Amino acid sequence: MPDSQPQPPHSSSSSSSGAASSGAASSGAASSGAASSDAASSGRSEGAGLLLCGARLTDGRTVDVRLGGGRIEAVGTAGSLAGGGTRACGARVDLSGYLLLPAPAEPHAHGDTALSADAEGPVSPDPQDVQRRATEAALLQLGHGATALRAHVRVGDVQGLGALAAVLQARRSLRGLAELTAVAMPRVLTGVAGAEGLAMLRDALKMGASVVGGCPDLDPDPTGYAEAVLEVASEHGCPVDLHTDATDPARLARLGAMAGGLRPGVTLGPCAGLDRLPADVVSRTADQLAAAGVAVVCLPQGGCAGVDGRGTAPVRLLRAAGVRVAAGSGALRDACNPVGRGDPLEAAYLLASRYGLRPEDAYDAVSTSARAVLGLPEVRVEAGFPAELLAVRGDRLSGALSLAYSRIVVHRGRVVARTSAVREYCNSAAAAELGLPRQGRGDVP
Repeated sequence: MPDSQPQPPHSSSSSSSGAASSGAASSGAASSGAASSDAASSGRSEGAGLLLCGARLTDGRTVDVRLGGGRIEAVGTAGSLAGGGTRACGARVDLSGYLLLPAPAEPHAHGDTALSADAEGPVSPDPQDVQRRATEAALLQLGHGATALRAHVRVGDVQGLGALAAVLQARRSLRGLAELTAVAMPRVLTGVAGAEGLAMLRDALKMGASVVGGCPDLDPDPTGYAEAVLEVASEHGCPVDLHTDATDPARLARLGAMAGGLRPGVTLGPCAGLDRLPADVVSRTADQLAAAGVAVVCLPQGGCAGVDGRGTAPVRLLRAAGVRVAAGSGALRDACNPVGRGDPLEAAYLLASRYGLRPEDAYDAVSTSARAVLGLPEVRVEAGFPAELLAVRGDRLSGALSLAYSRIVVHRGRVVARTSAVREYCNSAAAAELGLPRQGRGDVP
């Protein structure tokens, strides 16, 4: 799936002209546009309303969907909401040929290091560079359809709170386009060195980080690290999202026992090490995680700890045990994965093609389950639900996951990004004889 580069914001994203003019899937260049992030403009757009016409749903129906106030106001058969008897609904977007889905979410991003693979020397910690990378990465993922993102940001050591401040500034600049939240990740939380890490973690929450995280595997006392994180999260009423390879089932069992009942919840990822353990051990561990209500975020596009951290958690076994499993992108063109795409639909594609999930379950991992991990309300294409939607060229989910090039992204009831692609074939006797589809105008030399 080719990536598209984010284009400068423009103010015509909610107009109907050209919204669905993208052609069939293509290996050619794709372009995406983001709408203005001005808060006042966002409010006006939400109030004006939007009508999505002729969209296909996964159950085969073709419908019109009316949006208003950031929510889905009505869903009716095609043409039923566009008549003169309905109230003015503002702009219209023709979604003929598109499959309409709940928008995906990104539960595991690294905005502070994203897009740094080609940098000469160490990754720049300068706050302006971090903010630029985090913003560009979020726009790339928004173009793919992710209207909500969770970024894991390192705090402490030489960077202090600078990277976090930059990511929080990126969050403010993206207001109205996408929801970006930050996870504070201290390196060490135990022993003498851990005192500074704990102080830094509490300062990070005061600054605006909304999730407590980190990597207990890197601390001399991994269990003590997890205990410290859970204690701080309990003090502040924050979710917990921990990096772990999950190679120690006894440690996971202790974490599950400590995390049981903690609200608003505990998430672990990427847990690729579980796939290298004996099946009976993994099954027992999965049962313990399910009983504790601990969610797992896997990274089917590759880990975020270099080549040695590649692999994916045993998603089918975890799901069978009742563990909520979401899928994230992880590294996005940084030292750990220089070709990461940050595309949730590719993550779903890999879960289906490589790990045997049904397309519906694979997409759930990047949409419904991912939103649940982020503490966001569920989205369905039904009246009353949030207007967080993704339209993908195609008529079935399996096809959309295979060739998801053309996309239209809706956040808070307005179009915030488009990606369009056109495939053309040269004139040939075979094309004419077989009636093959062809898009574009004029002859192709």
